[in-house]
Amino acid sequence: MKHQKKLILIVLFMLIQTAGLFAKDYKASFFHIKHDGNTLNTRSIQFAIDYIHKNGGGRLVFHVGRYLTGSIHLKSNVTLQLEEGAVLLGSTNPFDYDRIGQTALIHARDIENVGITGKGMIDGQGRALANNSIAYANDGLIEDILKYDRTRESIRPMIIYFFNVNNVTIKDLILQNSACWLQTYERCKNMVIDNITVNNVAFWNSDGIDVVDCQNVTITNNNIDAADDGICLKSHTEGFFCNNILIENNIVRTSANGIKLGTAGKGGFRNIKAINNTVYNTYRSAIALQSVDGGFLEDILIDGLKSINTGNVIYLRLGERVVGKKSTMDRISIKNVVADVPFEKADAGYDYEGPIEDMPRNISPIVIAGLPGQYINDVTFTNFKISYPGRGSKFVAYVPLDKLDSIPEQPAQYPEFSQFKELPAWGIYVRHAKNINFSNLHLTAEKKDYRLPIIMDDVHGALLKKVTFEQIDQKKLLYTQKSTDIKVQ
Repeated sequence: MKHQKKLILIVLFMLIQTAGLFAKDYKASFFHIKHDGNTLNTRSIQFAIDYIHKNGGGRLVFHVGRYLTGSIHLKSNVTLQLEEGAVLLGSTNPFDYDRIGQTALIHARDIENVGITGKGMIDGQGRALANNSIAYANDGLIEDILKYDRTRESIRPMIIYFFNVNNVTIKDLILQNSACWLQTYERCKNMVIDNITVNNVAFWNSDGIDVVDCQNVTITNNNIDAADDGICLKSHTEGFFCNNILIENNIVRTSANGIKLGTAGKGGFRNIKAINNTVYNTYRSAIALQSVDGGFLEDILIDGLKSINTGNVIYLRLGERVVGKKSTMDRISIKNVVADVPFEKADAGYDYEGPIEDMPRNISPIVIAGLPGQYINDVTFTNFKISYPGRGSKFVAYVPLDKLDSIPEQPAQYPEFSQFKELPAWGIYVRHAKNINFSNLHLTAEKKDYRLPIIMDDVHGALLKKVTFEQIDQKKLLYTQKSTDIKVQ
């Protein structure tokens, strides 16, 4: 009897799995959806989605053509299949978009078993859309504060916004030209984002992929070019958190951070792995781990990172942006890193460059920065080879070793690697941390730099094993202040 029940469960599972494989395909043309690039198809596409949902699910298949639409809403068991040569075009009229939590071209909420797949393209036409939004705001037709002459993010349409959706597949697509963050998945479970190409450089605040308080996610084999953060994990709500997420084999270029956890971190981040990723020509950090909003960030593995021409390699930061909301960061392992940091601006020449900010300062090191009495704990760096340009000059900015306390704490400031301005190390700067272990690290300063390779301030329990460096006219590796139990082997 026991074996019979087991067999029945296996058969039921196989039936459920194969049901998706043999779900019916419906051509877009069947629903008189036009592919001329001029006809607004919003109602026709929504009718097709609703029809497929009511009839047991399946794929809405778009063949070669340009399909113009405003906001559409996915339903359970429906996949949008964009064949090669098919382009889903977002309207350039801001009033063609629905705002439900966020404003987006494709919405999905409180449903399951959905996807957007195929070798076609979704083009948000974001530059024209954003500029039209600004024009309406200037005319008083849209109420907005127009900060920095941009309408706020919540009304500037992104391409995809999914909330509380289970079983999601985003695969093989080209996604481009959002007016804001390109795709946001919030409180979703069991999600695959694989082999997509993201070109999101049409406007400011244009992230590549945003994952918010999601569980069981794989982000693999993607190629991302974004004006803002490339792959960004966030936590918007206490009691929810990002958990069990794999970020593997992605290539990322941004004018902000390559792979970032935070800035929003009200709940937390746990069991995150980033394996064999490449970040290049990126203005800010290749890897930024930030816990600044009262949540937790723990059990993180970064294994295999190529950081090429990136302004900062790694930035770990505790903050307190809301008074009384204490954040934590524990058990971080980062290994097998090869990186080079340029002297010049890493994203120079791209459409939306990162800002010239917090100047003057010399090139910034890797940063591990907690807060007084609030320590980053249990960090391991293994197998690093990093090349810096050197050229640190006292005439640009200068923090003498007996003035380390002059470096501001800035617990409430928006966290970026450049926020402290000048730092007294060119390789690694650690402040307010416990149980730090570095092994098999090689740091190179290509030209003369007045600073030391490594500075530790208020660090308790650190082991530096096989840490070597090359620096003109410098033999000293490390300077410590207010620190205990620091060992160099």
